[in-house]
Parts: sequence; C-alpha cells; structure tokens
Amino acid sequence: MKLSESHLMQLAAVLDAGSISGGAANLGLSQPSVSRALAMLEARIGEPLFVKGKRPLQATALGAQIAAHGRVILAASRRASDTVKGFMTGTKGLVRIGGVPFFMDAMISRMVAEFQNLEPDVTVSQSYGNLPDLTAALQNDLIDLAIVPLGGPEAAAGFEFTEILAGRNIVSCRTGHPLLRKPRLHISDLADCPWVAPLPGSPLMSDLHSILLAHGMSEINIRYSGGSLMSVINYMAETNALAVLPFSVVFAQRKENRITVLPLEIPQPGRALGILRRAGVPKSLAADRLAAHVIRAFEDLKHLIKRHENAVIWGR
Repeated sequence: MKLSESHLMQLAAVLDAGSISGGAANLGLSQPSVSRALAMLEARIGEPLFVKGKRPLQATALGAQIAAHGRVILAASRRASDTVKGFMTGTKGLVRIGGVPFFMDAMISRMVAEFQNLEPDVTVSQSYGNLPDLTAALQNDLIDLAIVPLGGPEAAAGFEFTEILAGRNIVSCRTGHPLLRKPRLHISDLADCPWVAPLPGSPLMSDLHSILLAHGMSEINIRYSGGSLMSVINYMAETNALAVLPFSVVFAQRKENRITVLPLEIPQPGRALGILRRAGVPKSLAADRLAAHVIRAFEDLKHLIKRHENAVIWGR
C-alpha cells in the first residue's frame, strides 16, 4: 500500500498541535486542505486514525504508529529547508580553499577557525599549492578560493584578485643566531650558513635564486628540505640554518620567539598576497562570507605587520 508522504506529515502535525487548525497553521496550509488530506488517508487505509469525540485530537493505536513515520518525514523536510536557507544565505555549505603552504599554515588556518566559530555550519576543505596549481584548480572548479601571491596588480584573464597584504619575503633565522650579532650584514655572510630549501615552484625559491645571483654564487649548502612550516621552524630553532620565508609568517610566530628576521634586504619583485577567484561565474555565498572574513582579519592585522616590519633595522 502506497501512502502519501505529505498526508503522513499532515497527520503528525495535526496530532502534535492537538487540532486540525493548529496543524494546518504550523504547516502553512489551510484547514480545509488538511481536513481533506486526512480524510483521504483514512479512506486509503480503511481504518480510523483518531479516537472519536476526543478533544484535543487523540490518535488511535494505528494512527499513532503512522504519525511517528510522518514526524520523521516532517523533520527531514525541515532540515532540508534549513539547509537550503543556509546555503542561500551563506551560513551553511562547503568552502574549498587552497593556498601557498606556509602562509596557509601560519595565517589562514587560524582565520578559518575564527570564521567557523561564527559560522559553525560551514565546512571548510583546505588544500595546498603554488600559483599554477591553484589557478588550474580554480579553473576546474576544484576550489572556490585561492590564497596566492601575485607579482602584479592584474590577475590573469578570467580571474579576479583581491589584495589582502603586501607581500615581502625575508631571510629568517633562529633567535640568537650568530649573524644577528654582526654590526653590519652583507649578502656574502649568508654563504657560510646551512639553508632550508624553499618549497619547489614557490616565490620563496625564486627569491633564494635572486640571493645567489646577487652574490655570484652557483649553489648554497642545503641541509634540510621538504618539511612543513612547523618542522621548518623546529629545525631552524635548533640550528644555524637560514630560510627564505614570508615576513608575515615570521610575524605570526613572534610570540613563540623561536625564529626572527635576519635584517638584510634581499632582491625581490613587488608582490601582493590576496584572494584569487574565477570571474563571471556563480559564487558560493559561504565562500563569499569566508573571503570577507579573511579580508576583515587582514585589515586589522596588516597595520601591526607593517609596524613590526618598520621596527626592523634593515641592512644594519
């Protein structure tokens, strides 16, 4: 016997309200339409669903069992409605975000956590990559947002870029590194130190090559490679190794006081960190809300980062 799911939902609503008029109001339906639906359900089953003469309405044994199934359907329907409403307002859904590894770990992951404290029904899936990988992921609809450094103000055709922070890479070392005691640093001082290899394909790697070219070196002493941000920091804190890192990453670690900036200017092109998205395509409202949160967070942070940068005596 096939029963109408809508009839079962209306039976449950009427019994929960204690009256046909109350159940109809809770469902946003008219009383006559609900009365007809319940009459059709009783006719279909061939048994009464309500105890005659009882007010508020009371279900028969069979009516109570059928109403229990109606409540399940009604609850699922309401959850589905909440999901649609949340998706349309950006308070529910999945946001897929990718970005350059060290920056994501040091800065963005914390902002994602702050965002989800405000929007607990939004799920975030984070991935890593450099600009070519992330551009391809956006193009193929594998991610919604990419956090990347760009060397110019204009994004490639088909994309839009929102700057969140001026990009600057620096040479980093442990606090207490011998080079910090030198009254004046030169790029040549870097030649004798061991190094942490930058991530392949990243701007960090191109800036390290610029250091080599500026000093006329063909190679440096790479002692460690392939680590995550935390492993790189742990390694540097126990050695005299140097690493090229974003200034903002070192800033984010300032309270730990384990690594610091080696105050030496290094050659690098002008860059900006920002949010890259596809242009001219429908956007996820949840992704819009996360992007707006990241932008606001950097509005508060970038002045502190700039003040910290200005406090460094570069090229001393």
